[in-house]
Amino acid sequence: MSANTQLADTPEVFTQAVAEIARIQARPELEISEMPPPRKIAPFAHAITGDVYVHDEEVGTGRFVLLHDPAGHDAWNGTFRCVTFAKAEIDQEMANDPLLTEVGWSWLIDALNSRHAEFIRTAGSVTVVRSEGYGDMREDPATAQIEIRASWTPQGSIGAHVEAWTQLLAQISGLPPEVPGVVSLASKRVSR
Repeated sequence: MSANTQLADTPEVFTQAVAEIARIQARPELEISEMPPPRKIAPFAHAITGDVYVHDEEVGTGRFVLLHDPAGHDAWNGTFRCVTFAKAEIDQEMANDPLLTEVGWSWLIDALNSRHAEFIRTAGSVTVVRSEGYGDMREDPATAQIEIRASWTPQGSIGAHVEAWTQLLAQISGLPPEVPGVVSLASKRVSR
């Protein structure tokens, strides 16, 4: 059931969590919108998608799903679960780094920690994909992508977890870190 479905039995704690998600102020390169949530994983779910644009070109994409089961879930060790996906193009040299998957996972954990988003029970994977064209596709440029899929049980404010997800999206997309009070020249050039 989506957060948009206003039913009398929707728990107030879930309604508040969805309101926190709606209040997130993403950096200008990110376009955030609601999407249909999964229906069979938990009694209550809310989902958003994010796309990262630089000079009108999409350089990264991702999803954030908040699941809620008022009865609790043994595997989650709680009543809420955050599920995320983030993907971005990377250069071939970076794709060849054998430590990239470990670094990619550290980007997620660092984003959660930097936003003071408390969590337990993390799970996930980091995948690096390289593609080269052959035959009639040999002229196509080689490409590489990194994908981070993760889930965790949030503690405290859900807003901090969504902020961490937006930070992860920006980082894997190659955007410079945001520094409070400093306006990035790159972000000033972004147009839509």
